[in-house]
Amino acid sequence: MRRRASLVLLALAVFCAALAPLLRFYAYPRLAKVPSGQYMATVLEAKDATLIDYATLQPRQVAKLTMVQTVKGDARRAREIKDATGRDVAVWDTLTYIAGPDGAMVSRIPERYVFDAHSQQPVHTGGEQIDGTPVRHEGIEYKWPFRVQKRDYRYFDLMTRTAAPIHYAGTRTFHGLRVYYFEQTVPWTRVPVPRTLPLGVTPETVRQLGLERWYTTKRMFWVDPTTGSPVNGEELHREEMRWTGHPEKKPITAFAGHVKMRPDYVDSLVRLVKSQRQLLLLLTDYLPWGSAGLGAALLLTALVLEGRARRDRCAFGRDVHHDGGNTRTGDPRPRESLSEGGSP
Repeated sequence: MRRRASLVLLALAVFCAALAPLLRFYAYPRLAKVPSGQYMATVLEAKDATLIDYATLQPRQVAKLTMVQTVKGDARRAREIKDATGRDVAVWDTLTYIAGPDGAMVSRIPERYVFDAHSQQPVHTGGEQIDGTPVRHEGIEYKWPFRVQKRDYRYFDLMTRTAAPIHYAGTRTFHGLRVYYFEQTVPWTRVPVPRTLPLGVTPETVRQLGLERWYTTKRMFWVDPTTGSPVNGEELHREEMRWTGHPEKKPITAFAGHVKMRPDYVDSLVRLVKSQRQLLLLLTDYLPWGSAGLGAALLLTALVLEGRARRDRCAFGRDVHHDGGNTRTGDPRPRESLSEGGSP
């Protein structure tokens, strides 16, 4: 029985040992992906900000500016792309909507962003656009890859419509989470004027006034390294309307402020990320290491049982072939009685 049990345990140990790398290197890369139908809204605020008044073309101080960023996944389009290319993708329709202190619209910029659901790298299958203009996304945007590395990444900027390095700047603790902190500074760059502005102002109106839009920002993210999801984001954002061909004229500040994620949305993101990271850690750490440890324990138990079974067989063999008794013939009487002619 011990030998049979040891063989069963040995088979289970081999299964557990094979399961550990299978979960980590086969199941995890295929199961860890961005859902195609994801929907999410994030609210950021800039208090005591500066905002242009398009009626007078003068900057004014406002108590608060609100920026709402929504992400809506197009699951139907994602399935179509997978059928055509064989790749798991996410198709995100995003909207960056800025409202003044009275709730009135300041600007709105829609975007369509297509990327690989596993690696977060852009997928160029047509349909990418920002504010109605076709673009070609490069680098990452909104989200980092799963299992973030301590290195720089290329991050896509919505305003300049180009990618630039975003630098890893250390590991920090944020709301009880161990996160990676990233920074990106975009230098002053001429950028397109949004198509939708207050008072019916259009890019053509701005051009006719002899103005052009310039922008710079310092972007900061606190990113969970397991899920790749930011749990907090801030920007030191500044925009100017500059006079075309007249660098001597004083620029008009269109927007200036420290944009921060609203605290209740930070708390909500942290709770969401904490739950998601546990699911991913099951595939990357808990189950593989647990399976490997269980396999080692089963192997040790199998070896112990096999060793005991062998000792039992050796002991039984010594008893059977013992020369001091008459166990070979099965006669319990001493050998001397047989040598004296006794009847068996």
